[in-house]
Amino acid sequence: MSSAQLTVARGADGGVVVRLAGPWLLRAARPRPEELEAQLEGPRVPRLSFDTAALAGWDSALVAFLARVLRTCEERGIAAERGGLPEGVRRLLALAEAVPERAGARAEAPAPPWLARIGLAASGFGGALAAPLAFLGETTLAFGRLAALRARFPLRDFLLYVQQCSAQALPIVTLIGFLIGLILAFMGAVQLLRFGATIYVADLVTLAMVREMGAVMTAVVMAGRTGAAFAAQLGTMKVTEEIDALRTLGIPPIEFLVLPRVLALVLMMPLLCLYADFWGIVGGVVVAAGMLDLTMTQYLNETFAAATLTDLSLGVGKSVVFGALVGVAACYQGMRTGASASAVGDSATAAVVNGIVLIIVMDGIFAVLSHVLGI
Repeated sequence: MSSAQLTVARGADGGVVVRLAGPWLLRAARPRPEELEAQLEGPRVPRLSFDTAALAGWDSALVAFLARVLRTCEERGIAAERGGLPEGVRRLLALAEAVPERAGARAEAPAPPWLARIGLAASGFGGALAAPLAFLGETTLAFGRLAALRARFPLRDFLLYVQQCSAQALPIVTLIGFLIGLILAFMGAVQLLRFGATIYVADLVTLAMVREMGAVMTAVVMAGRTGAAFAAQLGTMKVTEEIDALRTLGIPPIEFLVLPRVLALVLMMPLLCLYADFWGIVGGVVVAAGMLDLTMTQYLNETFAAATLTDLSLGVGKSVVFGALVGVAACYQGMRTGASASAVGDSATAAVVNGIVLIIVMDGIFAVLSHVLGI
């Protein structure tokens, strides 16, 4: 059974139109009154009306929902127009308002036992994990269809995402990579000067950039730059119902919208990581030549001796995983955006935060695995 749907639209006069669609039944999944009440906060709403043209069925679940919303409108001084509601719903609402509520009818139920509270918390945690895991599974299946050459997505859009994830990101990656190398070299030089081992500044900068900082800082930059953009794009499409239109046309949104974005990030992140590594080493050369009286030949010879192909492969492999995490987190937040303009900003913020958290957690996992495997 499909779930009930709630869409909120604002008119030119500031009024709110609530569109109810699908089956509003007790046995069907449906929105909570709090979701609509949150849309009524902020600037004062002068009028609220209803559109039930797409309503597939209703029972007492819809009546209870509307009674709660109408009570909220009365408390906030919002004029509620009931003309768009079915005749039967209007009669039941009028009957419910005509009969006064019995005193004590809303007495709070006793708190459940502690074991029941633990069970409810575990159930809620499992429900919270279900949506991201389902999205991850759908994205994985889309990549499987891509490997089998059965995925459908616009090639021109994919090339545009590749440009956004590569050429347009080069200036900020250049700046961050150079400054990170500069900072690492300076901090290392301050300590190594005390022991007369300044030549090892090259080892410090090279290993730090190639194994860790190049991949991590590039991923953080892409989470804040490209991840937020992807979430905002998909969130805007969700608000304007473009994603629903794709489903109506039989086009899977995961393949059409999510797959090209995630694929572009996965393919471009290794190149950006190598680019950031290069500029980090350049930053180390600047400090070595200007502060430590090391020649470029000495610095580069020590750099090539310090880094191995294993170190380089580890950093590049991390960047691929980080790119996938940033892309999936951004697209997931964009696809689950609410039905208001402010929800788009919330999705972009959540995409950046989730992406950075996932990057740090995964980098810690890589560090433990590298230690265990002796890499």
